[in-house]
Amino acid sequence: MAVANKSIYAALLANLLIAVTKFIAGAISNSAAMIAEGVHSVVDTINQLLLLLGLSLSKKQPDKYHPLGYGKELYFWSFVVSILIFGLGGGVSVYQGVTHILHPEKLGDVTWSYVVLAVSVVFEGTSLIIAAKEFNKLREGQTWWDAIIRSKDPSTFLVLFEDSAAVIGLFIVATCLYLSHHLNKPYIDGIASLLVGLILIGVSLILARESRSLLMGEGIKKETKRRIKEITESDKGVLSLMHLMSTYQSPEEILVMMIVAFKPNLNTNEINDSIDRIREEIKAEFARIKFIIIQPDVYVDKVDPNVQAYI
Repeated sequence: MAVANKSIYAALLANLLIAVTKFIAGAISNSAAMIAEGVHSVVDTINQLLLLLGLSLSKKQPDKYHPLGYGKELYFWSFVVSILIFGLGGGVSVYQGVTHILHPEKLGDVTWSYVVLAVSVVFEGTSLIIAAKEFNKLREGQTWWDAIIRSKDPSTFLVLFEDSAAVIGLFIVATCLYLSHHLNKPYIDGIASLLVGLILIGVSLILARESRSLLMGEGIKKETKRRIKEITESDKGVLSLMHLMSTYQSPEEILVMMIVAFKPNLNTNEINDSIDRIREEIKAEFARIKFIIIQPDVYVDKVDPNVQAYI
């Protein structure tokens, strides 16, 4: 979580420093692309605040209404952020772009736009470098894309995507602003706004997909399931692990539910001792597995193939 916080605070500071200046420069130069970039920075600032809210709420202690804690608050607010990027960031930028393409307006003095873009590249680029370095620490040898797909903490890759989209958008705006001014074709400025909007919509869809998957109860990977099966079935009191389900309650909390067939000659105390041993060994190897529910059942030779698929 500390890694995520560092990236979020860096992005928040960068966006606060440049949001207002983008609007001022956009008003002076009469540039739709700069206005779109201003909206982008405002949305990003709100997003970072919402992520910090989600991180804070996810740390609340369990209570009688939420006995497993509030970890999924982070997934909920991450999904809200993806919607804001789609609606406010992408939607407004696309609208501005289409409007200025259909009804181009003469550009004003673009000097301040270039200054703001240069400063924005410095701040956004610094934020991106920080986010990339922090996320790189979590990759554990995976490719960047695999690490993003397998990550259970949306606050880490969300900032990475936001900053990447921001830097790409700034270069698009700078290029189109230059062409629009020197070729005296104001509609090119609208094209820049449209392109920025489409990039934001694409990013929002990726983020929404990942946040939705986690919010809906994404489980542990196959390798972890196989190891849990090995641990469980190696216990002297167990015949077979018949069924295993799991879900991430938060990036640092996993709930595992198992149906286990114990040897028929065991009494209640021996079964309880076996359950305790299994729990302790699983938690010792997988620190993120905080909740383990084990239900004893009768072993059958032919198990439903649909049930087998979960193990």
